[in-house]
Amino acid sequence: MKNIVLIGMMGCGKSTVGRLAAEKLGMAFVDTDERIEGDTGRAIPEIFAQEGEDGFREHELAVSRALAREQGLVIACGGGLPTRPDAIASLKSSGAVFWINRDPGVIYDTVSMAHRPLGQGGKEDFLERFRQREPVYRRWADYIIEGHSLAAEAAERVAEIYERECRA
Repeated sequence: MKNIVLIGMMGCGKSTVGRLAAEKLGMAFVDTDERIEGDTGRAIPEIFAQEGEDGFREHELAVSRALAREQGLVIACGGGLPTRPDAIASLKSSGAVFWINRDPGVIYDTVSMAHRPLGQGGKEDFLERFRQREPVYRRWADYIIEGHSLAAEAAERVAEIYERECRA
């Protein structure tokens, strides 16, 4: 059974959508950030503080490679994971990539950035990060889920597409 790989900006709802889609499809859910925290015994902000973004991305690469060897997962990726071609390529080889594309201004205005190391620079920094990442997300996405106002709607769309086009 192919994996479902969810990408998109921090705070766009990947984890919520992923949990709902996994439940609907009878698949297991994995959040790459949660897996990294479990593997290292440290919170993401702590990893960033101790190892910087480059150190964090190395953990992300190891987790993505490990998850790509599994099947039947709904995987919510950290927002920056697709910026590492080696990390996202291994996950893409294991299944279908869905970009949860939510308006970055709405994300910033409605989601707390308090515990997100790369969300601390203010709204303009967040919007610029989106502008930089948008072509990366677009390049890796097999499907784009946009225009949803509720996570349940996005999860339903992911499940519908997966059932129709991806289930093997």
